[in-house]
Amino acid sequence: MKTLSNLPRSTLALGLLLSGAAQAQSHDHRAHEAAAQTSQSAAAVDHSKMDHSDMSDSGPATQADANMDHSGMDHSKMDHSNMGPSAPPATVDHSKMVHPPEAQSQAPTAPREPIPAPTQADRAAAFPPLSHHMQHASELNHYVLFNRLEAVEAEHGGAQAWEGQAWIGNDTDRLWLRSEGERERGRTESADLEALYGRAISPWWDLVVGAKHDFRPRRSQTWAAIGVQGMSPYKFEVAATAYVGPSGRSALNFEAEYELLLTNRLILQPLIEVEVSGKQDPRRGVGSGLSTLEAGLRLRYEITRRFAPYLGISRERAFGGTADYRRDEGEGIDDTRWVAGVRVWF
Repeated sequence: MKTLSNLPRSTLALGLLLSGAAQAQSHDHRAHEAAAQTSQSAAAVDHSKMDHSDMSDSGPATQADANMDHSGMDHSKMDHSNMGPSAPPATVDHSKMVHPPEAQSQAPTAPREPIPAPTQADRAAAFPPLSHHMQHASELNHYVLFNRLEAVEAEHGGAQAWEGQAWIGNDTDRLWLRSEGERERGRTESADLEALYGRAISPWWDLVVGAKHDFRPRRSQTWAAIGVQGMSPYKFEVAATAYVGPSGRSALNFEAEYELLLTNRLILQPLIEVEVSGKQDPRRGVGSGLSTLEAGLRLRYEITRRFAPYLGISRERAFGGTADYRRDEGEGIDDTRWVAGVRVWF
């Protein structure tokens, strides 16, 4: 057996070269087999069961992935049939997929018109031709109201009292008649009549001017009258009238009332009336200053709007010189009365 030392140097060098080439070829073959096995294992991995929450998107997982060049790969010829249960089917039906609300809201929708455009037939049905001409109210109207027609429980027996007003005219110009009085023990204790021209100065107020005639008590006398009447804020019916009489006499009457609807037909009506005199009148028993104050409360039931019976209470008190005159004649200065009557208008 020959040793390596006995071989020629050229033969020894050639043998070493051939042996190294064979080892390199064997190493390269093993590397290709290992790469094929790695690729086959990666294809068989089921990614549906992997937890990607701990993965970082900051870079590739390995240096080998970073160095892979996918630009030359043809994915259209790859066979995905053996990729496992998580692989998508060859044909995906997107009609049965459930999209999140955000995706649905962003999806474009075709414009729609919920209300169709009106047609000429619709306009004709909505605005039919008028077959009747507008009817205007008469230019001349009238109104009569007896606010109080009542029986009064007086000190010396029963008494009767009335208060009423009437007008005739149009919306701006009217002739007003007002009257108030009382009968006791069969004779008229007080009675007056006013005739006034009224002119509307606003939608709620009238200016009135005219004359007033007192029939009772004592001797009759006539006054010039001027005042306003109408509806104040909060729906108070108000009438304020100043009077100027003979011999420099003057007087002021203020009256306010309110209607409180308890039901549609049951109405409570409070009323207050104040009389002030500018000069003493001993013949009529009236002193200067505040003369009398009367307050009443009446509850009525409207059987119809034109006819309503009522029950109520009224209290009158005299002040100043008027109270002195009543004491001298033996009359009381404070009088409370129960009343019952009807309210009528037509």
